[in-house]
Amino acid sequence: MVTYLVRRVLAMLPTLLIVMIVSFFLIHFIPGDPASVMLGPHATADQIEKLQHAMGLDQSIGMQFVKYVSQIFQGDFGQSLLFHKPVTELLLERAETSVMLALLSMIVVFCVGIPSGIVAAIKRNTWIDQVLLTIALLGASIPSFWLGLVLILAFAVRLHWLPSSGYPPIFATGDLANLRYLILPAITLGFSNSALLARLTRSSMLDVLQEDYVNTARAKGVTNYRVILQHALRNASIPIVTVLSFTFAGLLSGTVVTESVFALAGIGRLVVESVLGRDYPTIQAIMLVVAFIYLFVNFVTDVIYAFLDPRIQYH
Repeated sequence: MVTYLVRRVLAMLPTLLIVMIVSFFLIHFIPGDPASVMLGPHATADQIEKLQHAMGLDQSIGMQFVKYVSQIFQGDFGQSLLFHKPVTELLLERAETSVMLALLSMIVVFCVGIPSGIVAAIKRNTWIDQVLLTIALLGASIPSFWLGLVLILAFAVRLHWLPSSGYPPIFATGDLANLRYLILPAITLGFSNSALLARLTRSSMLDVLQEDYVNTARAKGVTNYRVILQHALRNASIPIVTVLSFTFAGLLSGTVVTESVFALAGIGRLVVESVLGRDYPTIQAIMLVVAFIYLFVNFVTDVIYAFLDPRIQYH
């Protein structure tokens, strides 16, 4: 097991290197110039040239790439061209919003998706099953921006129960009550993502509930509660864990639409702002961080597989 884990960690390095190379050259081949964007349409050619020189953009692509790689290996993502601060500091500022939103959204996904799928499987072909499937279909079909606006109208504008936008960081203010700013965005993201999980849980549970060992457990007098949770759910959990892990990675990577609707300063909005401003260092850093998140989540998921199913062994 230890040998496998070491191999998996080492296998991440070539992938991150490829992402680093592809992201650098792909970003630099996008039409547009950061200096022109920053100075505006009325800037003179001389002003643009001076700013390009100050930012090192007048160097050859090869020289810029060598400088970029050397900075990465020193743990430095460079200086943001748009925000005029270190990219690492910028990412840390935006990370809290995205991480907290992802965690709250996953709570919604977990608490809604899995119980709904289990109940739908147990009540197969009944009106309860049909209602839950209809709700899941609606969750997968409704655009997140529309659901977000409806929630704002209902709970912020009409009822005044929750704030409609923004998020004062907890680490900066020390006030846990600020989590209320993320309740509506978390419900918006969680509801749409729980729809897929509910359908997958139902499908996996239906397959497992027909297995012989489940019927044997029931014949031995095992309570229905233990049969469902201890025998059926555990053996149906492999695809569920897969969906949960990559859903969490996607939420961490940034949800542009939801962050825009609720005016949240997270990674998603940072991506949009950086692309529009041709902020090369920030875009490259975000792509590298996102790649690492997916690789790490995939790694952790494989480890969880081994604990859930003893038949899975890594060498």
